[in-house]
Amino acid sequence: MSDLKTSGFYHFRPLVWLCACFLLVSFLTRAVLLWATGSGVGTSVGAWAYVFGVGLFYDLIAMVYFAWPLVLLLWLMPRRWMGKRWARALVGTLCFLLLAALLFVAVSEWTFWEEFQARFNFIAVDYLVYTTEVIGNIRQSYPVGKILLALAVVAAAVFHFTRKLRAISADGPGFLGRTAVVAAWLVVSVLATWLVNGDMKDRNGNAYVNELAGNGIYQFFSAYRNASLDYGRYYRTVPIADAWQQVRRQVATSDATFLSPTGIERHISNAKPEKRLNVVLISVESLSADFSGAYGRKASLTPFLDSLTPDSLMFSNLWASGTRTVRGLEALSLSVPPTPGESIVKRDHNEGLFSLGQVFRSKGYDAQFLYGGYGAFDNMNYFFANNGYDVHDRTEIPNDQIHHENIWGVADEDLYTLALKRFDADAKAGRPFFAHLMTTSNHRPYTFPAGRGPWPQGKRESAVSYTDWAIGDFIGRARSKPWFANTVFVITADHCASSAGKAALPVFRYHIPMWIYAPGNVAPGRFDRMVSQIDIPPTILGLLGMDYDSRFYGVDVFQPPVGTARAFVGTYQLLGYLQPGRLVQLAPHRKVENLRPSFGGDQSQPAIAEDPKTTLQAISYYQTAAAAFADGSMRWKGADAQVGKTFRNAKVLK
Repeated sequence: MSDLKTSGFYHFRPLVWLCACFLLVSFLTRAVLLWATGSGVGTSVGAWAYVFGVGLFYDLIAMVYFAWPLVLLLWLMPRRWMGKRWARALVGTLCFLLLAALLFVAVSEWTFWEEFQARFNFIAVDYLVYTTEVIGNIRQSYPVGKILLALAVVAAAVFHFTRKLRAISADGPGFLGRTAVVAAWLVVSVLATWLVNGDMKDRNGNAYVNELAGNGIYQFFSAYRNASLDYGRYYRTVPIADAWQQVRRQVATSDATFLSPTGIERHISNAKPEKRLNVVLISVESLSADFSGAYGRKASLTPFLDSLTPDSLMFSNLWASGTRTVRGLEALSLSVPPTPGESIVKRDHNEGLFSLGQVFRSKGYDAQFLYGGYGAFDNMNYFFANNGYDVHDRTEIPNDQIHHENIWGVADEDLYTLALKRFDADAKAGRPFFAHLMTTSNHRPYTFPAGRGPWPQGKRESAVSYTDWAIGDFIGRARSKPWFANTVFVITADHCASSAGKAALPVFRYHIPMWIYAPGNVAPGRFDRMVSQIDIPPTILGLLGMDYDSRFYGVDVFQPPVGTARAFVGTYQLLGYLQPGRLVQLAPHRKVENLRPSFGGDQSQPAIAEDPKTTLQAISYYQTAAAAFADGSMRWKGADAQVGKTFRNAKVLK
């Protein structure tokens, strides 16, 4: 027994206790998330073995990092202190705090998985910047007080009933002996940092299995380390001149004349006469195509939008660029593929870029961005105000005119009221307007004004139904306005409601709807060719018959196509180049895969033979987009004179 004591076991027994708690909680968390995934993983013994085997490996690494505060305390605490009450209290307090933190993270992982079907990732890192909105969303979506109380009770019970397992005594090694333990801990930490990364687990064909095999704490810090991804460093490249030539071929529509031997700057000459119509572009929060009866849902959640279909130009084959609002805003304003890492909306040096708002402003329009929340979130106010838009957000809506509000913003109907006031003012001044509206109601906690319909609060389906009702109310009010007959309404989504699937880049999670409603100005019909979200800006300008100089990566889809129909889909790491029968998937470590996309549901996307031509197109688009932002060639000529007005919301995060 004396050998056991002097070996350091009793001195480091609290560390052994913490490691056991960490591994047990991690195992239980993984088991619960596996249960919540249901049929996504299935009952394959191999898949389960992968989840728990690889998962244990990552748990051990995360455990080493997590335990460092206790390791350091036990290292610095001499033997003569260990028998004192205050020393035991100090060690016990740290143990309790670490246990409570571990349990809190486990519950947080559940809520994150419920929303994103993923362990902590770049989104979790991103949300740390906006604690007000994120914490408010959690408080409004979950019984936080009861959850914290339950966590405290569980932590206290575990702490109390395992007190003998973590008890310390004055017996133990001297400083050199303790240093040897800490040195070994340090060696393991350094080796894990050098030799292991968060992508190593992604070897299974099922993305749910890969996610479950990770550890939330480890994945969080891995995402933090990789928040900024330089395309040239991490992704496959080709000679930049070749890349530009490839993209030029793809954007060389019949209405385009290139203005220089390199790059994609071109003059768009429209054969139709220009129509100075107002344009209202509504990007609806999380509006998946499969919510709508017009897109095949039997029990439609969007009866009003369905009713617009016979009188609208409907796009049946439209694909969002990403899974976050900023990606949708990026596509709809800049018409650029989703470059890796942060969205351009949130990056430094994102002022004065070539945008849809800049084009409309150059034509004498009042270009504006209207948001129902506080636009400091996700850097929206700063981005739009510095790229040709006047910004209007929640700060301009008097409290006594708000029908409902949650942490994300006012109810959609209140945003539309603000918009109508702005449109009336423009019409009175005799100035055409272009307005991009971003809604918030279809977002957790899914609350909205009472009495708008028979929908229970707090349900996603209810929020979709309310969003549809609010659009109907808005169009109804707009019909009474003298400017209505000269207005084009473009109703689409920023992204889908869900983002996860069995595939790493599940294509079916990017299908969004779009209606262009302008009776008497845009002929109704149905457009079935594949369209990317980045094609929406030039297509709008094409419908208006506008001539302009363009740096858009998107094209007017009604011009004779030069290349195969394509779309761009991505996450913060994976970049997808989508065609009707092929998905070229670019990933860090210069990895390129050709896959058979699953458009109809949650299925694996098997590898197929590479088509070098398509792979080259995919690389060229993403490589040049990253280069254009970095070298300034994405900027608007004379951008300094084309920024929007100063916005009122002073809470700017840059």
